[in-house]
Amino acid sequence: MNPIARILQHQSTLVLDGGLATELERRGFNIYDPLWSARILLEAPEAIRQLHLDYLLAGADVLITASYQASFPGFEARGYSPEQAASLLKLSVELAVQARDIFWREPANRAGRQRPLIAASIGPYGAFLANGAEYTGDYNLDQAGLQDWHRKRWQTLADTEADLLACETIPSWPEMLALVDLLEETPERWAWFTFSCRDGAHISDGTPLARCAAFLNDYAKVAGVGINCTPPRFLPALIQAVQDSSQKPIIVYPNSGERYDAATNRWFGQTHAEEFGTAAREWRKGGAAAIGGCCRTSPAHIRAVSERLKRSTGSPTAA
Repeated sequence: MNPIARILQHQSTLVLDGGLATELERRGFNIYDPLWSARILLEAPEAIRQLHLDYLLAGADVLITASYQASFPGFEARGYSPEQAASLLKLSVELAVQARDIFWREPANRAGRQRPLIAASIGPYGAFLANGAEYTGDYNLDQAGLQDWHRKRWQTLADTEADLLACETIPSWPEMLALVDLLEETPERWAWFTFSCRDGAHISDGTPLARCAAFLNDYAKVAGVGINCTPPRFLPALIQAVQDSSQKPIIVYPNSGERYDAATNRWFGQTHAEEFGTAAREWRKGGAAAIGGCCRTSPAHIRAVSERLKRSTGSPTAA
């Protein structure tokens, strides 16, 4: 059964975790590196496990692994062998599983909760390029090239304890097609698809989000469709576009609302956890079934989301 739909049988909304790399940065780690958060897999994996645990304690029902910017080419550029790269990708899942196990063995944490899910992050090719292409879809690879580039990482993460794969920050139609083909190659696996969007109607390369959602609706093992790493102001219109085009659960985890300046490597603007939580309630009313945060959101943001999205469907029992 679709792991997202299974939990939604018992509660009205699934709460996702929040930002990983930017929260690690806030905690003092240097992520200004082509590997971004994957650098911390090498340097301080225990910090990733602790952050996963903090998100569970804040109310998250889903942990997304630290594999967004982890790839075979990225690790190999640092001198790691393919075998070492595979071990690091698997470690990203193991850290999330360890955090879940720590959380779940406490009876107080199980009360009224479903066993949290682990979603293995499949970041876009643009994340490897580290040039902002995940927000444009301007790639030097076509659909076949993208499929070949993603395949080894996909197969590695599919062969882990993760409950599903998270195809996230997808900026282009060809990359979506490449990832769908890989999902078809692993029919025992579920995956969600979330897109980076440039406005209230289009993903980053200009393709209408509604077209993507309608296409993915025909694939049985697509667990959900939605939006991530996108300014919150665009979410109401984007949620409506997915709702009009698909019967899949709608997944949203936007950025905090702050703006990143690549020239100075700084974020501008302010974000308040309480306001983010209040906005999440409106996204739920609009049709979103799974809600969390992306860049610059923290456990405080996820706690605010969890507190505002009361479980109201069915009778929750520990799974």
